[in-house]
Amino acid sequence: MPRPFHHPRPGSALHCGKVSLEALANRFGTPLYVYSAGQIIERLTLFQQAFADREQMVCYSVKVNSAPAILKLLAARGAGFDIVSGGELERVQAAAPEAMDRVVFSGVGKTVAEIDLALNAGILEINVESEAELELLAARAAKLKKKARFGLRVNPDVSAETHPYISTGLREHKFGIDIRHAKRIYRSAAGSRWLEAYGVSFHIGSQIRSAEPFGAAMERIARLLGQLRREGIALRAVDAGGGLGIDYHGGVFDAAAKVREYAQAIGQALAGFEGRLLLEPGRFIAAQAGALVARVLYVKRNGRKTFVITDAAMNDLIRPALYQAHHEIVPVRPREGKARTVDVVGPICESGDFFAHDRKLGPVEPGDLIALLDAGAYGMAQSSNYNSRLRPAEVLVEGAKARLIRRRETMADLLAPEIL
Repeated sequence: MPRPFHHPRPGSALHCGKVSLEALANRFGTPLYVYSAGQIIERLTLFQQAFADREQMVCYSVKVNSAPAILKLLAARGAGFDIVSGGELERVQAAAPEAMDRVVFSGVGKTVAEIDLALNAGILEINVESEAELELLAARAAKLKKKARFGLRVNPDVSAETHPYISTGLREHKFGIDIRHAKRIYRSAAGSRWLEAYGVSFHIGSQIRSAEPFGAAMERIARLLGQLRREGIALRAVDAGGGLGIDYHGGVFDAAAKVREYAQAIGQALAGFEGRLLLEPGRFIAAQAGALVARVLYVKRNGRKTFVITDAAMNDLIRPALYQAHHEIVPVRPREGKARTVDVVGPICESGDFFAHDRKLGPVEPGDLIALLDAGAYGMAQSSNYNSRLRPAEVLVEGAKARLIRRRETMADLLAPEIL
């Protein structure tokens, strides 16, 4: 499949599928998130095909991009969902009520209300992250008279080279249970009338570019499964958490090859396990399917620096400010002339309100459109109303059709819950 954002011919506007971003910006305004449905489906299918030789389910991480239209799109093609809050569970319920038995609930701080919500919804599995949480789960299950399927999220103590904010697989992180204590906890849970030990889960981090850490973590999980089986505890599912990374720098990226490499590492380590494999590919499905379209407000020279000031800001896409993350930035309709070294920034009153420092960018003028690529993951999901800014509209493109899936906020939306 071609890249979701492309110029169909030299000098034309950037398109998503068969739809011009220029036309979308004129119709829906800017800033504007645009997503390719075709790219999302293609990435989901890559995982489903790579693991077709075993029972599996791809659980899309709702925190990546929780637009109900995207959740519905994925649910219709057999995806499950990995959630980390009661709010995310309610989003899945609203978008795809038929998918409740395809939901797994992770997260280190589940509340009583969230646990009750999950038990009443009949989700597939609750991934438990502490002994205290397991005790609470048993108590709530008894109170509601609903048996709770659970998996321990064990910490395999495998290091993954990624940003420290999104690394989760070491003992010093807040997530999971030390794998050395797992057998004892599973044994103790076996005596509970209201708990069903369904699976085991791990999550080593996000934006991991190599398959090797996943294989190493799964080898440790496989050893635990064998030890439990010998004690008469036969788990039925393994949740292989951790996000396979993408290339944010616009280079050649063979997604199919990456998925095959990942599948080989996971499959080899889990060769003796005949149960269900749950996969959480996270941003790999949605990131490259999205772009944030912004309009240039000013081009400003300040000493030796040139600033391209846009109507999008850190409240719309915080990844560069929060993670020092790179996003390729391109003019929607290229102009003739040499690229210049510029800072691309927003209008918010913070020095951290930037998208790029010292970046080569083709010539742009006030009124031009630019696109920040690979913004389908952790873009709108992490947006805010800082500076009382209205969050963008979202559009989903399917072939030659584009439809609004979230309208732009209004000041009435912002003020509605506030009391004078």
